[in-house]
Amino acid sequence: MKFGVVVFPGSNCEKDMADAVRLYLKQDVTFLWHDATDLSGVDVVLLPGGFSYGDYLRSGALARYSPVMESVKAFADKGGPVLGVCNGFQVLTEAHLLPGALMRNQSLKFQCEQVDVVVESTRTPFTSQYQAGQRLRLPIAHADGNFVVDPDVLQRLEDNQQVVLRYTCDVNGSVNRIAGVCNQKGNVVGMMPHPERNLWPTSSAQGGNWNGDGQGVFDSVLQWGLSLLKV
Repeated sequence: MKFGVVVFPGSNCEKDMADAVRLYLKQDVTFLWHDATDLSGVDVVLLPGGFSYGDYLRSGALARYSPVMESVKAFADKGGPVLGVCNGFQVLTEAHLLPGALMRNQSLKFQCEQVDVVVESTRTPFTSQYQAGQRLRLPIAHADGNFVVDPDVLQRLEDNQQVVLRYTCDVNGSVNRIAGVCNQKGNVVGMMPHPERNLWPTSSAQGGNWNGDGQGVFDSVLQWGLSLLKV
């Protein structure tokens, strides 16, 4: 499989995301610059965290107009798996690939801490290897992680199993403690916690065992790809 990590001016988690693919999954990965007009034949698109375009106007507001996002949208419309983490989640909502918006944390502070989340939906390419109700410990690092959405859309998200991750407590003011959502098809996922930051080898870099609650995100999408190859 070939993974593409989108890089905007101001992205700062692209290397972490690429390392998760290259070192943990041992799959090919390429960086997709913001002005790219195609996705170089990738099978999975990853939008990492950071401060795209300096978060001017609001987080993700300028990145949505980057040329690469037209290609990402076309890829997603065809069913391609797309994951946005932190700033990547913000970009996906601004681009209307996901519902809702990410606003300033209720604390009005940048929050960098470990949080507990529960897996609510396993129907996406990025969560299928978890168990529904499984509790994960993942890091967050954001100032604008407060997920908001209109009440009628919120009800549809809950009814359609589009809530992917939920905080176990009120971390940043997000409605219904939502930490991640997917689109109706389930192929586009956004989450504020960083799974790529809870993934590490327990022994030498040459093929030792790996641990971390973020593993399931990457295991899931790899299994998604392998299942397609079997068809």
